[in-house]
Amino acid sequence: MQVTVQWIRTSWTKRSRGGPAAARRNAVPVGFRVPRMPPSVAHVVRMREQDGFDPYDCQEDLREVDVRLREDDGRLGVLPRVQPLFAIPPRPRRPPAVRLVPGQWVRWQLNYRFSSAAGVRDWSYWLDTFNIAYGPVGTDVFLSPPTVLVDERGPVR
Repeated sequence: MQVTVQWIRTSWTKRSRGGPAAARRNAVPVGFRVPRMPPSVAHVVRMREQDGFDPYDCQEDLREVDVRLREDDGRLGVLPRVQPLFAIPPRPRRPPAVRLVPGQWVRWQLNYRFSSAAGVRDWSYWLDTFNIAYGPVGTDVFLSPPTVLVDERGPVR
């Protein structure tokens, strides 16, 4: 199975919900060039409020990425896992897995809001963007529009 996986996580607090900080957060890319990697590795990009939303990239074992990949009958089934279960917004009904043919790719976005158990700290937020291509692709594949876009972002106030 020839799969290219890029997982982008943007994280912030209430401080970046408005004004210049929100403008910076909303301007972060949803796709990056993919470095050359072994096939069992994902390109992971993290952008955090405390770092000014500057991208930090690394590589992680594909098994550590929160997405289910299943190859069947010449197609690749893609379905991100929703974790953790206690986050907002609730997702009682999720879209079905996307089935890609070679040469296609999907961008799947999910967002979350968390509150501290005692309400002592600010809310925090994540936006996970999964860019997943099936078959051989170039390093700039995720800089163009996706074949399939799944926007599973919900209201997080």
